[in-house]
Amino acid sequence: MGDWAVQSDSGIRFEWGPAGAGRLVTGTACLVIVDVLSFTTTVSVAVGQGIRVLPFWLPDGPATTAERTASRKAAASYARLFGARLAVARSAVTPDSPWSLSPAHLRRAPFVARLVLPCPNGAAIAAALSPRALVVAACLRNITAVGSWLTARGYGTPEHPVAVIAAGERWPDGTLRPALEDLLGAGALICDLHSQGAGPLSAEAAAAKATYEGTADLTRAVAAGVSGHELTAMGFAEDVAIATEEDTCTLVPVRDGDGAFAPG
Repeated sequence: MGDWAVQSDSGIRFEWGPAGAGRLVTGTACLVIVDVLSFTTTVSVAVGQGIRVLPFWLPDGPATTAERTASRKAAASYARLFGARLAVARSAVTPDSPWSLSPAHLRRAPFVARLVLPCPNGAAIAAALSPRALVVAACLRNITAVGSWLTARGYGTPEHPVAVIAAGERWPDGTLRPALEDLLGAGALICDLHSQGAGPLSAEAAAAKATYEGTADLTRAVAAGVSGHELTAMGFAEDVAIATEEDTCTLVPVRDGDGAFAPG
C-alpha cells in the first residue's frame, strides 16, 4: 500500500484494531489506544490508584481449550517475571484473585504495585507494538487530560502526527467487530485535539469526530450499544457506568520502557 494507507499529510489519524495500529504506528509520533469497554477504562482506574498495568494478549474467538490454557500459563509466567499479580476473567474473580478487566472490580480490589491485564483487544494492540513506540491509553474518563498532554508536547501536527486507534471487539469467529463505544471515544479525543488546534484531520478522523459530535446522549449510546448490552446482561452494568464517567480522570497512562502503563 502507498502513503495513502497511512493517512499521510494529516496531523490526526484514525484506524481500527491491531492491523490498523500496525499500519499507522511507523508513520506517527504517538499512538493512542481507545478501548472503552473496558481495557483503557480499567487502565485509567488502575493507574489512578498507583498501579502499573502490563498489557497481555489473550485470545478471543475460536481458540481451543488448549490454546486458552497455554495463554493463561504464559500470562502467569509473564506476571511472575515482573513480580506482578495477574488479572482474571470478570466471572473468575475470587477473594484470592480479586483483579479483573472490570473497572468496578479494580476499584474494590486491594492495591498491587503491578498488574498484568490480559485482553484480546486494547491490551493485544499495546502488547504487539514496538517498545520504541509512544503509546497512550485513552477512554471517556480522561479525554481532556490526554488531549492536553498531547498538544502540550507538540503532537497532532503533520510533522508529529497522532494515530487514534479504536480497539473494537471480536465476532465469534475472531474477526474485528467495530464497536460503537470505541468509535465515540476516539471521536471525542479527536474533537478535543482539533479544538486545541491540532490537525489537519484525515478523512477517517473527521468521520469519527462527526460521529461523536452527532451523538446527543453519549452515556445512553454506550449503554445501548452491543457491548454495553452484553456487559449489562452479564451482570456488569457498573462497568458500563464507570466507562461513561466523562472527564473524571486527570491522569494520562503512558506505556513506559518496561511495557507498563503508568502516569505520563
